[in-house]
Amino acid sequence: MPPLQFTLTGDYVELHNLLKLMGLADSGGSAKARVAMGDVTVDGQVEMRKTCKIRAGQRVKLDGQTIYVRAPE
Repeated sequence: MPPLQFTLTGDYVELHNLLKLMGLADSGGSAKARVAMGDVTVDGQVEMRKTCKIRAGQRVKLDGQTIYVRAPE
C-alpha cells in the first residue's frame, strides 16, 4: 500500500480526526476506539491518547497504512 499524505491546514490535527479524515476510520468514535486499543503508532511508538496533536513531519500508522503529515504550503 502506498503511503498517504496529509497536509495540515493549521499547526496540528488531533489523532482521531486525522484517522477519520484519511478514511482509516468510519467515524470519530471508531477512530477513538482504535487508538484506545493501541492499534495506532505515531513515529513508531504506540499512541494511546485520542486527542494527541499530530504535527508536520510526523508519521502515523494503522493497519499497515502509513500517513505522512506535511506542513501547510
